[in-house]
Amino acid sequence: MSLTNKLNRLKPHLSVGGSMQETKVRTPAKSTVIEVPFQERWKAENVFPYFFDQDYCLLREVRYPLSQKHGHYRFQDYLTAVEIWNKCGVNHPLSARGFRPEELFFFDTETTGLGGGVGNTIFLLGYASISNNQLIVRQHILPHPGAEVPLYQSFLEKVNYKTLVTYNGKSFDWPQVKTRHTLVREHVPKLPDFGHFDLYHAARRLWKHKLDRLKLTTVEKEILGLERVDDTPGYLAPMIYFDFIESKQPEGMLAILKHNEFDILSLVTLYTHLSLQICGVDPLQTRKETYEVGRWFTALGERLEAEKTLTKLTSNQDVTSFRAKLVLAYQAKKERDWEKARHLFQDVTNSGEASLVGEACVELAKIYEHRLKDFQQAIYFCDKAISYMSQIKESGETSGEQLRKRRQRLERKFVKFLGKT
Repeated sequence: MSLTNKLNRLKPHLSVGGSMQETKVRTPAKSTVIEVPFQERWKAENVFPYFFDQDYCLLREVRYPLSQKHGHYRFQDYLTAVEIWNKCGVNHPLSARGFRPEELFFFDTETTGLGGGVGNTIFLLGYASISNNQLIVRQHILPHPGAEVPLYQSFLEKVNYKTLVTYNGKSFDWPQVKTRHTLVREHVPKLPDFGHFDLYHAARRLWKHKLDRLKLTTVEKEILGLERVDDTPGYLAPMIYFDFIESKQPEGMLAILKHNEFDILSLVTLYTHLSLQICGVDPLQTRKETYEVGRWFTALGERLEAEKTLTKLTSNQDVTSFRAKLVLAYQAKKERDWEKARHLFQDVTNSGEASLVGEACVELAKIYEHRLKDFQQAIYFCDKAISYMSQIKESGETSGEQLRKRRQRLERKFVKFLGKT
């Protein structure tokens, strides 16, 4: 905030000659001319200054037709994804039900470091949204560390969205925005209350079984059909920004803008892909992906969606089929449908997968002991569980000891039962 503006805000509290009087503050007759280094070079890249409070930041805007393809999808497919959410009625944390496509914005930042706190400065705020049948990418650039007021003013003055879409933004990007905003909050609009779709957690749920790393660039390449060419790695961004502060040369920052833009466009493609996966309308969805979606619904307590999704997998005899049956068996157990649970656990014992068979046998031993009071069958499945669990290194000594204690208890119960007959 300029000195003049600060003095104007203090006028009611100033006194002259012992009495409260209005103090006139002389306003400069002419505003200070702000020089923007390399302005013509910036202009050639569609980057323009935004002046506010006798300082400035830089703004870049790029527009894409919805027919533009990014990876396996066109941007118009995002509109289809939102329409599917609104029609299918699936209850999910990433659901866009009740939203219009233009009410989501895809958000990413570039910062001077990976840590949190006030020592980490955001020097680039970027986002994309739908407007007038176009995808518009806007980027707000901090030209020097003292220009955060115009940076956040330009970012917040026209924000009119319901939900951010980020990649690990709940843990990093948005908390960092909140931290920096506190330093200038008296001079800029307040941060609005947003919903938040964090696609990192969705990617982790669906693809941790096949991806060693879940960086956005890895997901782009392995899942979305995207390959970056001549990209400036994100880890170089802080170094390039510090060099930019000293030299004012735009070239390095222009490369960072392209990197950030690609990140944002990938969020649109990733959200589209995840939506089709979760809603079960992706024709190329693998059985493993369907299983992970079903497990996610189970974790959310969406019983009907979980059952509908996982039941699609149960007609085969592969490992994924037996894993789906195991999840459904636990769900039936939770609902106290003991006969359905027993039948499903019994099916899983035919999988030949030691960990699955052992787990199912333990559950069958419990059902026969506590629900059906068939101690002989309980002992049979307990013995079978001990046999299979011994083949699994990670089962540990505790699991084996617990099973042996269960076996001894069952023997006592069985002997007592025989004594009564």
